[in-house]
Parts: sequence; structure tokens; C-alpha cells
Amino acid sequence: MTQAADRLVVAVDRLGLEPTHRVLEVGCGHGVAVSLICERLDGGRVLALDRSEKMVAAARRRNAAHAAAGRAEIRTASLHEADLAGERFDRVLAVHVPVFLRGDPARELEVVAGCLTDGGSLHLWAQPLDPAAAGPTAERLTTTLEAHGFAVASVLREPLASGPAVGVVARPAGARQG
Repeated sequence: MTQAADRLVVAVDRLGLEPTHRVLEVGCGHGVAVSLICERLDGGRVLALDRSEKMVAAARRRNAAHAAAGRAEIRTASLHEADLAGERFDRVLAVHVPVFLRGDPARELEVVAGCLTDGGSLHLWAQPLDPAAAGPTAERLTTTLEAHGFAVASVLREPLASGPAVGVVARPAGARQG
């Protein structure tokens, strides 16, 4: 099993993955979550995006065997500029991605709403440096998602050894639950 930061392990654990799921990871960094996801797939695949060529190169090195087996593809792109070519995903994961935490993610959430399968879900995670900011961060994520047409299915609070993490699971409003 891949060694990983506790926040990534929890975020992937909470995805509720099935072996055949298709997963989109936004902001994949070094590709650690990609590895954790691929270890759970049998017939499924993950598409990982990051804007940094340096991070994508590291993620590709880490996940070369998964890519060769057809379980992983890693691209240099921001979510709103990625050519998803009509691909649909059962899960979309973003761990500590700034546009969702501090920016206006209208374009990104429009892409997510359009690429989720029926029953698919978006999973946003953050681990603020200040533990007292965990609650307000969850509230901000919830408010942002609801303002952009998503229904929040759950808010997860995880008391990790490295500090509290929060996750918000959401679906486009009116979408069926998976």
C-alpha cells in the first residue's frame, strides 16, 4: 500500500469507491492520491489534472505502472481548461485546491456538474493550518457549493494526527444519490 499523508488516505477512503469507478482528481500534485485510488480499482480508471508541469511529471513517475495498466492518466491542465471530451466520472476529488477554498469556482463547478455520472459526487477536502479554521472552512465550502447549484450530501470532520481535516460531499442539485 502507498505511504501517504493521513489527509489523503482519509479523502480517498471516504470516496466510497467501487472497483470500476471512474475518478477525476483535480490538483493531483505528486500523484499520491492517484496511487491510493488506483490500488482500489479493477476495471476503473482515474484521470488526474494539475496545472503544474513539475507536479504532473512527478505524478507520472510515481504512477507509471498504473498508467501502463490503463488505470491512470495524468494531464497538465486546469479543470476549466481541460478537454474532458465528454468523459463522465463517478467521483471528482479535490484536496486543498485553492480555487475551491479562496476563489470563485463557478467555471470549475460547471465542469464538474457536466462530467458527473448520475449518482456521481464531488468530494472537496481541506486541512487548514489553523485547527480553529476547520469549521469555517467547511461552512465556506458548503456555502460556495450551494450558491453554484450543488446540494451538499454530507460534511465530514476528521480529527487527524496532523490536524483536523474537513470534507464536503456534494452533487448537482436534483441529481440522484449514488
